[in-house]
Amino acid sequence: MTRAAAIEADGLVKHFGETVAVDGVSFSVPEGSVLGLLGPNGAGKTTTVRMMTTLTRPTAGTGRVAGHDIVADPAAVRRSMGLTGQAATVDELLTGRENLRLIGRLYGLDPGYIKRASDELLERFSLADAGDRTAKTYSGGMRRRLDLAVSLIATPPVLFLDEPTTGLDPRSRVELWEVLRELVADGTTLLLTTQYLEEADQLADNIVVIDRGTVIAEGTPLQLKDQSGAAALVVTVSHAADLAAAEELLRPYVREVHVDAGARQLTAPAEGLGHMTRVAGLFDQSEIVLDDIGLKRPSLDDVFLHLTGHRAEERTDDTDETAGEPAGEMTR
Repeated sequence: MTRAAAIEADGLVKHFGETVAVDGVSFSVPEGSVLGLLGPNGAGKTTTVRMMTTLTRPTAGTGRVAGHDIVADPAAVRRSMGLTGQAATVDELLTGRENLRLIGRLYGLDPGYIKRASDELLERFSLADAGDRTAKTYSGGMRRRLDLAVSLIATPPVLFLDEPTTGLDPRSRVELWEVLRELVADGTTLLLTTQYLEEADQLADNIVVIDRGTVIAEGTPLQLKDQSGAAALVVTVSHAADLAAAEELLRPYVREVHVDAGARQLTAPAEGLGHMTRVAGLFDQSEIVLDDIGLKRPSLDDVFLHLTGHRAEERTDDTDETAGEPAGEMTR
């Protein structure tokens, strides 16, 4: 059964003066799934999120969030979604609990519900012990978790996350991933922008790659990896002295071989699992001792390099994608 779309972008365009930040971006995110929006700094990711969350008005095109048009009905869009931006926006002079209750009151929620939900969210995000401390005493990871908790106080069905783990240490990043997986399991729809390709690989059901304001590829992580080439057969010998013999043994069975003496590895195009099994049998019958043999699929980093000619963390230009945008611009 096909799931309805919780988020839809339809030909979104955004100009800042003569600068085209976003140029005809379209995508669809089914309910209860995760879309990863990938691209380097300046590619148009944040501007796209700002349009979809009604923080800036499209120059052309439109979008829908939970069925509500971002241009025609922005108030309904804001009631249907939560947003976590690149920097934590909690009030540092308030405690974690006070931050949650303040946002609940601004939403006009029932006081009894606000109290219960605040306690539950602090517990869920491992902040219960720090709930009565001011946010300025929190670590970076704790602030990001509180920021995400605040965006969930009104239980929105759709959540936009603009590079939510930027600046976090690896442990905090993995902890946040687990929280996001739980949200999706409960039915929340996520749109996630990130420069961390591993993050998109871990979380996203589908990926849209944006470069210079346009969509250049989309598909599942596996589909995108397949676009950048076949898997590689990687053989690691135990002794460097066996490299030459291993290359001689391998050459009749592969199209080409790359030898990395420092890593004691030979890499060749693979033709599937059966091919690897045959090659493993050859080495098993020889006197060459192996540390490892296996297939290496292209990574999302390989995909991005293949599609754009540069890596995701590299800037496409020297200007920020929202340069020239009026401060605080918001759709009416």
